[in-house]
Amino acid sequence: MNNEDLTSVFKALSHQSRRDILDLLKDGPMSTSDICDKFLESRFAVMKHLDILQKAELVVSRKQGRFRLYFFNAIPIQQLYNRWINRYESQFSTSLVNLKEKLEMNEGSILTMSNQTQKPEVSSFQIEQEILINAPRNLVFDSLTKDINEWWAFGTKGVLDKGTLFFEPKLGGRFYEDWGNGQGIIWGIVTYFKESDEIRLNGPISEMKGAVNSNYGFKLEEKGSATVLKLSHQVVGLLEPEWEQNHRNGWNKLLNELFKNYIEEKLKKQNN
Repeated sequence: MNNEDLTSVFKALSHQSRRDILDLLKDGPMSTSDICDKFLESRFAVMKHLDILQKAELVVSRKQGRFRLYFFNAIPIQQLYNRWINRYESQFSTSLVNLKEKLEMNEGSILTMSNQTQKPEVSSFQIEQEILINAPRNLVFDSLTKDINEWWAFGTKGVLDKGTLFFEPKLGGRFYEDWGNGQGIIWGIVTYFKESDEIRLNGPISEMKGAVNSNYGFKLEEKGSATVLKLSHQVVGLLEPEWEQNHRNGWNKLLNELFKNYIEEKLKKQNN
């Protein structure tokens, strides 16, 4: 995150109405009208707030039918955390936070026990993320499909403990984890494929089991000499309460950290 990006994010977060918009979008996507209805400000003022949030990449929008939906994009917040907090936080401050959380957990033990017995419910969620990668689009596409073992860190056996991954870059191709001896799991089937442009898959990813339909895809757009990677992931079915946040965090880790770092380091080596 360069200084210009930092300035945009801090500017976006400096206004109470824009922070309120982000708080609304944390609970799920909203249309333009739904957001405007939550504020006493004029529609023009709210749209201006949304424009500033989009320029800071804290919000992404998608056109769906007659409506435009806005989604919270947590990646710039994570980048701020990585730069200003994670690097400097002390073991002492971490211990205090852990103590606070344990005390609050004990105070709400009855509620915690109740939450643990929650059953899956029929629901849905949608994740939209955008990542700017300092590399040309063809290199990003090749790394996304051909080099997946080099950066994809999650498998059925846990983080960094997985079988061999394969991605077949074609319509009807499989994205799967091979455990050997004819065993493994299919993470997705390619339902749309356009070279160096877009891939869509249908499949469970990670821990989702049972009556669940999961569709995810990657769209690549050139931005000067860089590439914007757009992730879209829609899930509907009998869902566990924690799945949405787990997937949101997982995609952020995979794409904004592991994949982005892998490609940019790969490009540096090619240029040296």
